[in-house]
Formats: sequence, C-alpha cells, structure tokens
Amino acid sequence: MKTVSLQEARSQLSSLVDKAANGEAFIIEKDGKPVVKVVPVEDAPKKKRRAGFLKGQASLPDDFDSIYAKEIEDMFYGK
Repeated sequence: MKTVSLQEARSQLSSLVDKAANGEAFIIEKDGKPVVKVVPVEDAPKKKRRAGFLKGQASLPDDFDSIYAKEIEDMFYGK
C-alpha cells in the first residue's frame, strides 16, 4: 500500500483521490508516522422495496380528488 507524506497529500490531493476512488488505497503519514488510511467508499446496499406491503391497511375516500375543492377554489378566487 502506498504511503505519502502530509505535504505530498496536500499538493497531489486530486490525483490521490482519483486513485483511491479507483481502488488504490493509501496511507497519509505525518512526521513519519501513519495517521490516516484513505480507502474508496463502497456503495451502500440498496434496500429491496416490497410492493403492496401496506395493502388493506389504508383507504381513501371515494371523493378524495375533490376534498376541499370549494375551500381551495375560494382561496384562489375569493368568496
């Protein structure tokens, strides 16, 4: 694994980040001692969606698309 000094990391940060993103981990050292290990971030696993898992637990009234229609119309056009 590649080791770079803190000064080198500062001056070449962009290229080091590109390399790390492509899988090349590296260690940054300060005063000759390893301080930080830089590794690529792995994508978080996607959760599976379960279609219909709430089926039957909620209901909408038949007039759902017209609820408060009069009130909304009054807000736009006045009474």
